[in-house]
Amino acid sequence: MRELFSLKGKNAVILGAGQGIGEATALMMAAQGCNVVCVDMEEARAQAVATQVRERGVQAAPLVANILEDDQLERVMAEAEQAFGGLDILVTVVGSTAFRPLLETTADQWDIEQRINLRYVFLAAKAFAAQREQDGRGGAITVVASVSGIRAAPRHAPYGAAKAGLIHLVKTMATEWAPLGIRVNGVAPGAIITPRLPDTQEWRDQVSRSALPMQRRGQVEEIAGPVLFLSSPLASYVTGQMLAADGGFSVANIMAVPSTIKNARPEGSD
Repeated sequence: MRELFSLKGKNAVILGAGQGIGEATALMMAAQGCNVVCVDMEEARAQAVATQVRERGVQAAPLVANILEDDQLERVMAEAEQAFGGLDILVTVVGSTAFRPLLETTADQWDIEQRINLRYVFLAAKAFAAQREQDGRGGAITVVASVSGIRAAPRHAPYGAAKAGLIHLVKTMATEWAPLGIRVNGVAPGAIITPRLPDTQEWRDQVSRSALPMQRRGQVEEIAGPVLFLSSPLASYVTGQMLAADGGFSVANIMAVPSTIKNARPEGSD
């Protein structure tokens, strides 16, 4: 019986591998035997995670690029293909947001958030799929989206719209590229502790007041795990799906029931 959870001999490229969710994913995939191309815009971070990947007994290739620039993204995808003789897995992690009211959001600010959260994913996935069409080896694409693409939040519109677009893009890519043997899925994180959003008392207080069922923020490894699953043979019949890893946030009813309400009785009872 084949090793369903092993990625031994597979080659992955992770866009945004230098820290946070991307770093955790790179190390988790390496632990399962996967060679990893570690892409980051800062050389020191790319080199550092590549060193940790090699320590797990697999190959690593650090690549430096600003993937929001089309020519650099095209270059890094081509170099990633060449690093180990072809790719099997693409993971896109890069994303960012700024919080501001819609009435104060300019067209340029809107465009920037679409570029950093949606546009580059389309271009990277397209390059990956085009190469798979040529070599016929199939593969898996896993994108990191957000629960902000599932549920709305004030002062968060450009980011939420981009992530909602990403969720739909996953479905379309999965539909079009299934004949090429490519599966496309995504993970929608909730409130995760990352270098960009560290754990603070303000965050802890906000979570404690929220309707978040698990009453805590997630760790980066708790997103890397679902990414690993969706990229692995365990998910061989899964495509076009968005897995929310959010502590139950996206399914919770934010309307609290007052404690004064007693247990309801069936209609017509005494």
